[in-house]
Amino acid sequence: MHVRKWTHLARRVIPCQSCGAVIVAAGSARRMAGVDKIRADRGGEPLLVRTVRAFQETAVVKQIVIVTRPNLIGPVSAVCEAAGFSKVKAVITGGDTRQASVQLGLAALSGVRLAAVQDGARPLVTPELIDRVVELAARCGAAAPAVPVKDTIKVVDDRDTVASTPERARLRAVQTPQVFQADLLKAALQSALDAGAAVTDDCSAVERLGMKVRLVEGEEENFKVTTRQDLLLARAIVQGDLT
Repeated sequence: MHVRKWTHLARRVIPCQSCGAVIVAAGSARRMAGVDKIRADRGGEPLLVRTVRAFQETAVVKQIVIVTRPNLIGPVSAVCEAAGFSKVKAVITGGDTRQASVQLGLAALSGVRLAAVQDGARPLVTPELIDRVVELAARCGAAAPAVPVKDTIKVVDDRDTVASTPERARLRAVQTPQVFQADLLKAALQSALDAGAAVTDDCSAVERLGMKVRLVEGEEENFKVTTRQDLLLARAIVQGDLT
């Protein structure tokens, strides 16, 4: 893969390009202590419905593919139909890894130049945030939302001894949706797979090709529901129970 090829293509991206979204909801939820976070109630409806609705309501996203577990194909399809999510093109089975699930989702999109990848378990994402990230990706080819890190971060060695302390002012916690030229993301994920490279998110895959990823200001409430405590916090935010 010639890195400059993708840099050149990114400069030609224009804001009017169509965007499709891949919503990844195929995880095993091992840290949820038996609670299925995709179908968990959050303010009177399943968590995933809240996530999908943000993409349904923004004009910049033209189609949606949901990637989930085999046993959830029927239930997820049913709730999307009941909610009237007209942009949902397909609900498909994911792969063995998140990377494989994203690749399957990208393959199911059609006729889009930009691809947004969203964690299904980030139910507080807003249409406004999606718009900002897509707009930036349309100009530069690769973009993601991020928020400043509040805690001091320590790098440790294999004995859990502090090895270094990065400068907190330069650290950001990256969120989703992460938005890219669709062909660029497909090539980046395949390149990582061919090389056996472990990538922690889609930005990491694109960065391997030498592509710069621009960050836009994220939203504090756009956190990922990973534990039962996260689920309780999300419910409280929706119900206005925080004081």
